Amino acid sequence: MNFEILLTILMGIGLSAASGFRIFIPFLVISIASLTGNLTLANSFGWIGTYPALITFSIATVLEIAGYYIPWVDNILDTIASPIAVVAGIILMASVVTGMSPLLNWTLAIIAGGGVAGTIQALTGVTRITSSITTGGLGNSVLSTVESGSSLTLAAFAIFIPVFAGIVVIALLVWATKTLANRFTAKSKTSS
Repeated sequence: MNFEILLTILMGIGLSAASGFRIFIPFLVISIASLTGNLTLANSFGWIGTYPALITFSIATVLEIAGYYIPWVDNILDTIASPIAVVAGIILMASVVTGMSPLLNWTLAIIAGGGVAGTIQALTGVTRITSSITTGGLGNSVLSTVESGSSLTLAAFAIFIPVFAGIVVIALLVWATKTLANRFTAKSKTSS
């Protein structure tokens, strides 16, 4: 495997993780990057780098971010976003990884892209529920700002510094796995 393919894999993993925080921000980022010539998309994903897609992703991003600032609606959005984030992670990964056979590309996209996005989305959902319970939903706006900023920052790192994005994602996955495991262990002990 050459270094360029490795960089596109790290880029895809970073974008997939970013979609775990917010679904549409990474799509908006890669649409802009493609239109400005900073990113070459895989052949069948050229539609992401078009002006109609840019407009659609811009509107969707604004609506998604705004929805997360409404207490308790944000919890509903997390429920809806969980399966969609996995699909988004798969599409994002497949759209930027080039130079591989389609079978390997889609296998990687499903396992790595979908898995990373789903794990990060699960972490944000658990964090939001905890915030809603402990603050009555009042702390969720701060959490929403951090998540949106994390999505944007991680998506930008994935495009411009993919190795760093890969390191950040590994750290996030370790933290998410520990947090989710502790949460479910504690929950199973209290229900026993």
